[in-house]
Amino acid sequence: MSLRHTYTLFAPIYDLAIGRASEGLRRDNLRRLDVTQGDVLLAGIGTGLDIPHLPHGPCYIGLDLTPAMLRRAQRRSRDRDDVRLHLGDAMQLPYRDASFDAVVLHLILAVVPQPERLLAEAERVLRPGGRILIVDKFLRPGQRAPLRRLLNLFTRHVATRTDVVLEDVLACCTQLHLHLDEPVLARGWFRRIELVKR
Repeated sequence: MSLRHTYTLFAPIYDLAIGRASEGLRRDNLRRLDVTQGDVLLAGIGTGLDIPHLPHGPCYIGLDLTPAMLRRAQRRSRDRDDVRLHLGDAMQLPYRDASFDAVVLHLILAVVPQPERLLAEAERVLRPGGRILIVDKFLRPGQRAPLRRLLNLFTRHVATRTDVVLEDVLACCTQLHLHLDEPVLARGWFRRIELVKR
């Protein structure tokens, strides 16, 4: 089953399943955005759960692969003239190099089949000195986590991966520097990450 098909089916219940549990993480991470920044990309914006927490000031581009998710994001953004929504693949971003001052990746790196490709694309479209703000679930290098790895055999085909190691993904992006790495939920499985482009 394709990612688009899976999230088309998941769209009607996504907010119920994810919204309340992730609201605080999203809100706190988005407070880190510099309101003087000009252009911010939210790759994998989904149903737009980030939109109510976006500070006014920057211009936001929200991109998602699934029309059903974007329709819900459209409803959330109707009172905001600073948010534009695009249909597209986060692993092949339809934007020029160095187009954005910041990129937000909330619960998307562990969803896509090739997180390295997504992070490389985020690096490409980010301006030098720009930041990537991430909240997601990651295993630590060498962490055994047998239950999570076993769970991944099922979940990777349905909605998300549970075996992504951030440090392995980050190894492909030579211009990104790890600025912040802090545990936020589930004994550090969920982490808040901030990367800066050199």
